[in-house]
Amino acid sequence: MKEARKWIVHRISAVIVAPLFVWLFFSLISLSTKNYQEAIYFFENSLFRILTIALFFIGFFHAKISLGEIFEDYINSKKIKDVANILALILSILIPATILILLIYKI
Repeated sequence: MKEARKWIVHRISAVIVAPLFVWLFFSLISLSTKNYQEAIYFFENSLFRILTIALFFIGFFHAKISLGEIFEDYINSKKIKDVANILALILSILIPATILILLIYKI
């Protein structure tokens, strides 16, 4: 990905992730005043699932771009840099996919 495009995508993902994280944070805090049935209803709500999945996928994509920039700046060995980028890519796909499966199948 070209550097200018990467910078723009990184900023756009940050603008998307920030309000989603604030929503999740305050939603989870508000659950402390709810009873058990209201909490279960909140977690079974399809809006919660969609926004949570979006938060994790976009958040891990944002983190992958950030880690790539850190690796580029601070790791001198091309071999180690490539391995670190591949590992970051695998984890940025594997973790959100696992969360997606857990949310869909209610495990």
